[in-house]
Amino acid sequence: MERVLILDGMWNKTLAAVRSLGKRGIYVATGEWTRFATALFSKYCSKKIVYPPPKSSPGKFIEWLLRELKTNKYDMILPAELETQLLLVKNRDEIEKYTKLPFADYELISNLQDKAWLMKMAESRGFPCPKTYFPDNPNLIESFINDLEYPVVIKPKISSGSRGIVYISNPLDLPTAYLKVHKRFPYPLIQEFIPNGGAYGVGALFNFHSEPRSTFVYKRLREYPVTGGPSTLRESVLNEEIKETAISLLKSLGWTGVAMVEFRVDLRDGRPKLMEINPRLWGSLQLAILSGVDFPYLLYKLAVDGDVKPNSNCKIGVKCRCLIPGDIMHFLTNPNRSRLNPGFFSRTDGDDILSFDDPLPTLGRISSLLPLLCSNEMKELITMNSNH
Repeated sequence: MERVLILDGMWNKTLAAVRSLGKRGIYVATGEWTRFATALFSKYCSKKIVYPPPKSSPGKFIEWLLRELKTNKYDMILPAELETQLLLVKNRDEIEKYTKLPFADYELISNLQDKAWLMKMAESRGFPCPKTYFPDNPNLIESFINDLEYPVVIKPKISSGSRGIVYISNPLDLPTAYLKVHKRFPYPLIQEFIPNGGAYGVGALFNFHSEPRSTFVYKRLREYPVTGGPSTLRESVLNEEIKETAISLLKSLGWTGVAMVEFRVDLRDGRPKLMEINPRLWGSLQLAILSGVDFPYLLYKLAVDGDVKPNSNCKIGVKCRCLIPGDIMHFLTNPNRSRLNPGFFSRTDGDDILSFDDPLPTLGRISSLLPLLCSNEMKELITMNSNH
């Protein structure tokens, strides 16, 4: 029987992967460091596992993982979170004695999570991106206040969702705001603000020879926070320019496995500007599956068969949202909620969690709020849960 071990069961993308593979008759074992994890409530989860937290106890986690892999045969292991993925590829030699790990190498993944490295690389290769500054002395920010065009964005080099991002319109606010972000996220970037002409994501799968096998373009229709953050409503679209830019960028990196490339179209010149690359599964993964591009299954076939045929079948105009809690929070905090287009109560083609076929993950999401009373780490997870 085909068997897959999926880690990081807290996330919407994990649930999408569990449902994708489980519906195809694959035995899916799913784990997380807490039982209060959405994907563990799915009927397509054949085995529920609670393991040592990878972030705070990486050594114990790897010890547990190797025992699990030795005891139970799995065709592939699929981490959903970047920290877990990095931990696995760092220990690739040991892990691949027992299962397949279809991801790029540790150095490349580490580089891509660093927005400073990414922006420097993209600019050097001619890919359009925001004008970016890399301060090396936080105490000298005042020296180039007048060199910037406002508004600007202070952005951590490494973070998820909208954590640490601050928008500055008044030059006098920059030094204090920069130092505040710097205390939590050392040496953040300063970027020009790109007037939003549309936010897009490109999901992609590359084989072991860095050849594109599947791509998928979507537009972010709503986000939370409203000013910019993880998407809460998205739609599959056709945009060849953005797709080809993403493919060219990932191919130039020698990419393997899945990734999501994020762009924002600049209202001033109509050009898509690179914002970031997520070198992992992404939060709106369910939309791609609903649109006919089943990335979890394609990644599985790549792992076990060595390659997959190029897949260009994609339905356009499919909408999927994250109602709990993302789209509800967008609605409650948006002063223009009565003029949303599409409206909050408009029909969508699916939801990241809500499902008549598999209803219990909704209970899992609600129950995951309970540990907020006693766990700061869990609170941080929930607030960034949509994860693009």
